[in-house]
Amino acid sequence: MPELPEVEVTRRSFADAIEGATVLQARLGKPLRWPLGLSPERLVGARVGAVSRRGKYLWLPLSRPAVSGGLLLHLGMSGSLAFTPGSATPAAGIHDHFDLQTDRGLLRLTDPRRFGAVVWSEAVAANPAAKLLSGLGLEPFDPRFDGAHLHAGLHGRRVAVKLALLAGDIVVGAGNIYACEALFLAGIDPRLAAAKLSRPRAERLAQAVRSVLAQALEAGGTTLRDFKDAHGVAGSFQMQARVYGREGQPCLSCSTPIRRIVQGQRSTFFCPQCQKR
Repeated sequence: MPELPEVEVTRRSFADAIEGATVLQARLGKPLRWPLGLSPERLVGARVGAVSRRGKYLWLPLSRPAVSGGLLLHLGMSGSLAFTPGSATPAAGIHDHFDLQTDRGLLRLTDPRRFGAVVWSEAVAANPAAKLLSGLGLEPFDPRFDGAHLHAGLHGRRVAVKLALLAGDIVVGAGNIYACEALFLAGIDPRLAAAKLSRPRAERLAQAVRSVLAQALEAGGTTLRDFKDAHGVAGSFQMQARVYGREGQPCLSCSTPIRRIVQGQRSTFFCPQCQKR
């Protein structure tokens, strides 16, 4: 599943190329999670603004005299965006569900499982975009995200600290892989009750979340199956993982075998020696 680093890497890979482009045509394939919300023909002639990201959503602003708003895009569980520069239009495959043809190139959403979305909204602050984004926590690189914020958000929560991170209402971006890695870096057992995390440990964890996500961005994200950016380049963070996917292998810090458990139907990897409750 594409997480925040993969979505941000995708954004960076096509945002500059498409900004300022004029929409020539929009095509819908099979239905995605939610309807587009307007006729694709109404997008023709719109000018593309600066692409931004909020959590795992991308905002593609579009403006013209008759249309002002934008498209909120989500990659779902297996989706990807590809940008093909120039005037060529590659033939659509059975899993290609949205095309935005511009005078600078084609932006295409491919999603085999169709959990992705392309939704029209008159503004980020207007529905349906506002509703979809309303439950998101702080961005991990927001200066307001620190140990105090994390500690306050975990207060009173009985769930395991890893599950609290995955919820995304305290901070966005700490998906399954990155939560495992951040907890290892901070030396915190993922089974620890969230409310029991002390303020100093919360500060270490906040710093670890930012550090791991920064490393993932630098590595182009994580490619375990088929993630690629808008130019078809795979990520390599999986090669740097210290616990994720390493069940039974020696910890890189203490040589204790890495354990795997299941939390919230997701695999959790941790070192029982380095990570303390």
